[in-house]
Amino acid sequence: MGSDGSRDSGGLRVRRVYDPPEPRADGTRVLVDRLWPRGVSRERAAVDLWLKVITPSGELRGWYHQDRSGARYDGFAERYRAELGDTAHTEAVATLLRLLDGDGPVTLVTSVKEIDASHVPVLVGYLEHARAHRSGRG
Repeated sequence: MGSDGSRDSGGLRVRRVYDPPEPRADGTRVLVDRLWPRGVSRERAAVDLWLKVITPSGELRGWYHQDRSGARYDGFAERYRAELGDTAHTEAVATLLRLLDGDGPVTLVTSVKEIDASHVPVLVGYLEHARAHRSGRG
């Protein structure tokens, strides 16, 4: 993780929406939260796309947050990966894969404080696996 909270994974970055945008480095900024971040204007967020549907279901989020110890993360990740494979997520996943196949970086933007304990790393891993599988590397 960078000193500013950003991470980079093969053309796919992750940043908090509260950090100032870096237009050249960020490329296409995609908000991957179900709700709009509190206290952040659309101008300040500088997102190009908001994919609410790519987030975990309300039921899964509720189940995960019942236990604040983090003990449920592995189960959460497994269930979220399964949700990402559902038809409800097909279009949003395809959109992200098209962006990743295009020119320039893609940055997933989120408001969560603890990115490592959120849906974002699961989404990044899912996208990386899908890209590798499509290119015959997976």
